[in-house]
Amino acid sequence: MNPLTQSKNTTILPILIALTLACFGLSPKARAVCQEGCLTNQNTALGEDALLNNTTGAVNTATGFEALFSNTTGYSNTASGWRALYSNTSASDNTATGSNALFSNTIGIGNTANGIRTLYSNTTGDANTASGEYALISNTTGNFNTANGANALQNNTTGSDNTANGNQALLSNTTANNNTATGAYALWSNTTGDSNTATGIGAVLTGTSPSPVTLAGRRLRLCSACRRIVRVVSGSRACVGE
Repeated sequence: MNPLTQSKNTTILPILIALTLACFGLSPKARAVCQEGCLTNQNTALGEDALLNNTTGAVNTATGFEALFSNTTGYSNTASGWRALYSNTSASDNTATGSNALFSNTIGIGNTANGIRTLYSNTTGDANTASGEYALISNTTGNFNTANGANALQNNTTGSDNTANGNQALLSNTTANNNTATGAYALWSNTTGDSNTATGIGAVLTGTSPSPVTLAGRRLRLCSACRRIVRVVSGSRACVGE
């Protein structure tokens, strides 16, 4: 072999190897999959990585980026929105509409979430209904709760059988059960009190109240300065509890 040709080959070969390795290093480890159309087991997906990990789950509908992303064996779920029902694996009969709705749900069944981050933290809670931005956002294992209105039952974690209708109704409720609040800010301050009923705008129960209480509507407003509920008396205002 010509020494000059051999020298060129010896020089070029390492360069080609280096370029090849560089290409592999720059290429992404995993590419997004654009799901579009009817899948097996009567599943329907539309969106990047929607229903990507489904194995035997059936009759699911996923619309949006990574909607129902983790679902494997769950069935009869409907997810519409960015990462709606993202963590769902084997749960069934859930409906999530809105960005991050029911995001953390894994095995909770029969939940309905309509709105941004509604029921976001729910993991195993069953039969909860949330409609409105951030409604029941903190609920994890609570069951049979109904929240209609922005921030309704926002801080509820494990409380069950609560009904909140209105903006920020039962906002502070965490572990309490069997409460019914109808009207904006109704039962706003209740945290752990059970079996209370409040009807009317601003019908607020202060403290935790371990015993059942029924409240009618009062002239209350949300103070823009202290962000607390204030009672309006003869034109003047005083924070509730003072």
